[in-house]
Amino acid sequence: MAKESLRYLQNAREILKNAPVEDDIYVDVKPVRGALGAAYLAVLEAINEGLLKKGVAKKDLPKSVEGYRKALQKHMAVRNGKLLREFESLYDALHIAGYYRGLIYDAATVKDALKAARTFIEKIE
Repeated sequence: MAKESLRYLQNAREILKNAPVEDDIYVDVKPVRGALGAAYLAVLEAINEGLLKKGVAKKDLPKSVEGYRKALQKHMAVRNGKLLREFESLYDALHIAGYYRGLIYDAATVKDALKAARTFIEKIE
């Protein structure tokens, strides 16, 4: 797994270690939001690292979610059409629902989201 993206994903897990859980629900949404935000950054870092390996210059790395979509289509989705759909799903779950709106707090859902992020990152390697 890419080194920097691995650090972000590990950080997400560390944030959740001390977050209180009752009946499989995180009772404090703040650390969950932080963890899911870190997991989303792990996904972006993995894409960046994959693009750099494909010869994209550091100065040309995406700077917006739309830029990441275009970069995935151009450089990575050629061999794997599912990659862009998976990115969209992770963007919606991790960034929008999880981090931005704080709508994800079920422990199993959080665990599944982190697992999905790891699976995506492994595909990019």
